[in-house]
Amino acid sequence: MTSRTPLTIAASAGACALVLGVAAPALAAPGAAEETASVSVFHGIPGMTVDVYANGDELIGDFEPGTVTEPQSLAAGTYDIQIFEAGQGPDGTPALEKEVKVPEGADATVAAHLSADGKPQLTAFTDDVSRVDAGKSRLTVRHVAAAPAVDVRAGGQPVFTGLTNPGEESATVDAGTVEADVVLAGTDTVAIGPADLNLEEGTSNVVYAWGSAGDKNLALATQKFSGMESTPNAVHAGGSGAAVTPNSSDTWPAWAAATGAVAVTGVLVARRVAGRRA
Repeated sequence: MTSRTPLTIAASAGACALVLGVAAPALAAPGAAEETASVSVFHGIPGMTVDVYANGDELIGDFEPGTVTEPQSLAAGTYDIQIFEAGQGPDGTPALEKEVKVPEGADATVAAHLSADGKPQLTAFTDDVSRVDAGKSRLTVRHVAAAPAVDVRAGGQPVFTGLTNPGEESATVDAGTVEADVVLAGTDTVAIGPADLNLEEGTSNVVYAWGSAGDKNLALATQKFSGMESTPNAVHAGGSGAAVTPNSSDTWPAWAAATGAVAVTGVLVARRVAGRRA
């Protein structure tokens, strides 16, 4: 179902934008401010390769699921974003459509994913890139799968419990490698994993639980922001993302368009350091 909804918010309240590719001047909105936002996108809709349009122009074709982009700069402004199944645009019916305003100063990722009942949607998340103490790392888990509530375990012990789509929880943990899995809430029934997470000192690590329980294609994807031990409140170019299948070392490289950064955009109402988004 197509949704066309204006999304706007002041940067001071915390804003975000989903970047799916910008062919530079084509996306510059009339009168747009020169300030930029730092934004990434996670594509978590299984089996849905997409083409992305902004203001009627194709930005990227054949964008594959399971991919997290590097943080990119996007000029502040308003864009009409349309996401089509590959080959269906621009005259077809978009799978998702939003009129979006990109405010300055955002540090964010927007996920294109399935809702709990399996419908495609966009959810905007603020990326916490504030300082962590020496010897520590930040771990954030985002539930963006068509699946019921889950618990996230590290080394067999629950770390986050009762997490529902599209919620997130975050904690500061000791740096190191941990074995993580996702189980149905309140049970020992493993839904995803186990998978080894390398939580390096001074990094902020985001884990996405994505896919569909009904279609049995649940998976994990990871996103990393570095430099938190020395440069707070900044997203570094060293950030990376990779999709990980349970019990597999296969990864997807972070994507970047040859002609420039690309982005689908959304807006988040409040920046959070930790806790669950309802």
